[in-house]
Amino acid sequence: MTNTRPTVAVLGTGIIGTAIARNLARDDFAVRAWNRTRDKAEALTADGVIATDSPADAVTGADIVLTALNDGPRVLAAVKAAAPALRPGTVWVQISTVGVDAIDELAALARELDLVLIDAPILGTKGPAEQGQLVVLAAGAPASRDVVQPLFDTIGRRTVWVGDDAAAGSATRLKLVLNSWVLVLTHGVGEALALAKGLDVDPQLFLDLIEGGPLDTGYLRLKSAAIISADYTTSFSVDNAHKDATLILQAADHAGVHMDVVAAGADRFQRASQQGHGAEDMAATYFASFDK
Repeated sequence: MTNTRPTVAVLGTGIIGTAIARNLARDDFAVRAWNRTRDKAEALTADGVIATDSPADAVTGADIVLTALNDGPRVLAAVKAAAPALRPGTVWVQISTVGVDAIDELAALARELDLVLIDAPILGTKGPAEQGQLVVLAAGAPASRDVVQPLFDTIGRRTVWVGDDAAAGSATRLKLVLNSWVLVLTHGVGEALALAKGLDVDPQLFLDLIEGGPLDTGYLRLKSAAIISADYTTSFSVDNAHKDATLILQAADHAGVHMDVVAAGADRFQRASQQGHGAEDMAATYFASFDK
């Protein structure tokens, strides 16, 4: 059977990019992947992904380019490196959380290279990405939606279109609002369990008392289980969470909004990183409550 699916170039095969590339390949997309550390892309070849040596190699012949890198500068550098091999009119799906300043730069580059930019940050970490259960927040020209929707249906359980102009950054701005809430919840779990430890309170009593009530959430259960079991296997790292907190604070400053809780949380992530937990799951904000 001839494969009629688009060819997708995935630039960045970290935790999220790896899961996305694997799911696309399993759903019969032709996938070409590049990562700064080639071994991470090479590990996907068993799933039918073609590992490449450079961004330009990855995008050669691609119908869709998907960027899944850590931050705006890395996304910008990768697409600039790919530029000689990019065809005018190629659809560029940008899923990284890059912030409001960077999305302006990326939109300018898309105009310069005659690319069709889709601003599409995702909500979800390692588990949802592996299960194809991400939520995609998307903004872009309506004419391009039929092109990218099959891809979004493969990697996510839901797509929310929030704007017709990717350059306006409406999806990026919504993602920052959502992330501000995620970070508040993460620090809340860490601090509550740290206080329980400091006061010699069984944390399970706290969890039992709020079970099933308005104070209970699935996210609380997930992160408290990580802390209680001391299993900080990374779904989203402390250092990445600190990066996102910084982006939120920058956007809030532009908007004239004070984000005191996010600012305090950024300090917590920084302390946890300085204690050696930067690569661990962001639940390790727990350690910022202690001097050692």
